[in-house]
Amino acid sequence: MLEGLTFGWRTAVLTVALAQLLLLATALLRSLSNRAANRILAALLTVMALILVPWLIGFAGFYDKWRWLTFAPVQITLAVVPLGWLYLRALTEGALPAGWRWHLVPAAAQTLYLGACFALPFDTKMTWADLSATGYKLVGAAALLAQIAFYGRDAALRLADWRRLLADHVANTNRFAARWLSAAMLALGLLLAVWSGYLLWDLVSPLGYKGLMGLYLAIAATALYLGIEGWRHVTLPFPHLADLVPAPASEPRDWAALGREWAAQIRAEGWARDPDLTLALLARRLGTNTGYLSRAINQGAGTNFASFIAGLRAEAVAARLDAGDSADLLTLALEEGFGSKASFNRAFIARMGETPSRYRRRVAKPENASGHRF
Repeated sequence: MLEGLTFGWRTAVLTVALAQLLLLATALLRSLSNRAANRILAALLTVMALILVPWLIGFAGFYDKWRWLTFAPVQITLAVVPLGWLYLRALTEGALPAGWRWHLVPAAAQTLYLGACFALPFDTKMTWADLSATGYKLVGAAALLAQIAFYGRDAALRLADWRRLLADHVANTNRFAARWLSAAMLALGLLLAVWSGYLLWDLVSPLGYKGLMGLYLAIAATALYLGIEGWRHVTLPFPHLADLVPAPASEPRDWAALGREWAAQIRAEGWARDPDLTLALLARRLGTNTGYLSRAINQGAGTNFASFIAGLRAEAVAARLDAGDSADLLTLALEEGFGSKASFNRAFIARMGETPSRYRRRVAKPENASGHRF
């Protein structure tokens, strides 16, 4: 039965990718955390895995041996972009948007078209395959490029809003998977840019079956990255947009004075050391509301919540260096609430004007010791 089939490196690579993607999709479906988002990610991985199938079996010679496989409705390219957008919406909003199914109408239409063509009598199907190949390619390319333009712009704006509000709400944004979500959208965006390039190139100068292998390797690699990293971040909290908008502070206040007063209290209590510190938690500890605290930080200190807390933490590390603490810098950073060496170095330079190691060398001489405060 396998006579005439060829299982070369292309088929092997795509088969391994397909199997791994389906395993990751299954694992994501079983997750109870961020359930709506993980179901969408599982659907996205499944769609991307199935996109590989025609090339996987084509390189092995399936279409030459069983020509009736033509038009098999597995390559639903118009589902990729809206599913990526829905994943972003589900993570940042906690649920799928109203009417989310309408965004999958082009994918459903593509599935119905391929299914109808697949069901045609063999001779009619093969005649239609020859007649429709160029037109289908043009329509599919135009639809995919339109999706990239529309959903790409909206996703970029939504992600920027979410990251901005997150920085006003939590101290360690990376503990709330902000970096992962940005990386996921960037990876998908880079894939779509490569995909667009291949589509346009193929329209101008047909690349042939093997010439598109680079595109399918890019699809497989991106899908595996999304699946593996999505699984690694499956339980991380994703604050929702509606919860990140602080209550308005309508009463006129001396916000700069309030900012200094509350900064002093936070220093005295050591609250900035809490790696899970949020705007709401700090407001409760200070006996105020998030609107007042947010305005005191934004207008009084002239920065967002994350940078404000990072500055206090950098200040605390500097104070320990001033006192001659001999612990290594990373230990000091972690003890004062930083989540990583990179975030510590950025915050320390921004607050103290020099790197932590240089600061330590300088303050080793008593006459050079100095303090910095908000």
